[in-house]
Amino acid sequence: MAPATQPAPSQRPPAQPNGPARPTAQDDGTNQLLKSGGWTLGAGVFFALLTKFALGGIGDQGPHTNGGWMALIVTMMCLPFGFLLSLLGVLKWLRKRRER
Repeated sequence: MAPATQPAPSQRPPAQPNGPARPTAQDDGTNQLLKSGGWTLGAGVFFALLTKFALGGIGDQGPHTNGGWMALIVTMMCLPFGFLLSLLGVLKWLRKRRER
């Protein structure tokens, strides 16, 4: 540790001469959107099937078990969010494909 009379060395990285780097066409987030959207949709479908077949099924007033209710909640969060992520990823992929 340096004595208190000496200033601490600078911890900042050197400045870039042309400003911040822009993401390349391959790094625009399309793959991440498609992957996360697909996994989220897959989780929603998995928990929907789990609710229907393994956790007591769904009756007129909802699932029959507490685990079924939890799986239904996860399903109802994952399906719309995963669909929107996947839709955004597909639209970005189509736009990128059209620009080539």
